[in-house]
Amino acid sequence: MANPVKKFFRALYFPLFFVVILWIIHIYKITFLDGYPSLGIYPRETFGLQGILTAPLSHGDFEHLISNSAPLLVSLTMIFLFYRRVAYLSFVLIYLLTGAAVWLFAREVFHIGASGVVYGLISFIFWSGIFRRNIKSIVLSLIIVVMYSGILIGVVPNQDGISWESHLFGAIVGMFVAYLLRKLIERDEQPKRDPWIDDDDRENFYLDRDTFEFTKEERNRFRRNQDLDLDTMP
Repeated sequence: MANPVKKFFRALYFPLFFVVILWIIHIYKITFLDGYPSLGIYPRETFGLQGILTAPLSHGDFEHLISNSAPLLVSLTMIFLFYRRVAYLSFVLIYLLTGAAVWLFAREVFHIGASGVVYGLISFIFWSGIFRRNIKSIVLSLIIVVMYSGILIGVVPNQDGISWESHLFGAIVGMFVAYLLRKLIERDEQPKRDPWIDDDDRENFYLDRDTFEFTKEERNRFRRNQDLDLDTMP
């Protein structure tokens, strides 16, 4: 079993790298670039398509960047620590699909910031607990509820200066991705075998293992056939 400390720092690599990239881009932007909205998503306009890739990397000011950095770091680390098998795939899907949904359906203003991705990641962790239904995923889901229940206010429409559409579509995409990847389970989510039952003993059950999967009609038919067999015995 891997050392828990090493496992944690291994899970922290990409989340920390991504947040550092956001800070580098923001510092470069305020130093050398004039006009932030050029990096944003502008819905249903061809020039706004580039924002699907660049909008989460662009923030209006340091307050905006700081408010997204902490939940990004926490939620991404949780996914890379506990859902490592689907971590990169879930991140890419949430990143791209949230941006695409904003471009298709949001108001015709520039949308910038990683908050849509944040909502997607948090939603993914929560809904993974609902869809996977194992102890680990349920506990993670409850932790997310306790930590971030207050973010629900972010999906309320008509908030000045806030892309509530990014938040709403991010949450919806996170739920969709959690459902899509629900069967790609981790090694620690595999069902445990009963250690006291040997492989040779697994066949020696009084009833077939699938007995209760038959319908009532099928069970009655099987019982009638057994009765006929008994009647024909010499």
